[in-house]
Amino acid sequence: MKCQDLLKLLNDYVDGTVDPAVCAEFEKHMAGCNPCQVVVDNIRGAITLYKNGQPYELPLPFRERLHATLRECWKQPPPAQD
Repeated sequence: MKCQDLLKLLNDYVDGTVDPAVCAEFEKHMAGCNPCQVVVDNIRGAITLYKNGQPYELPLPFRERLHATLRECWKQPPPAQD
């Protein structure tokens, strides 16, 4: 398995819906690939924080700046893909 293959299956792997044979290949790849280990660990950590977390009210000035920035980004056309 290559990193590219791993990334295509990442959501299914984290959700636990990957075929056990593919899961074994996935884990074998991760055992020898630190960048992929980091990606999977970060995804798992984010999911855990999300599931266990409580809503956090952002300070109003920050929230207003964030919304304004997002609105500006949404007005721009997406970058051209090669």
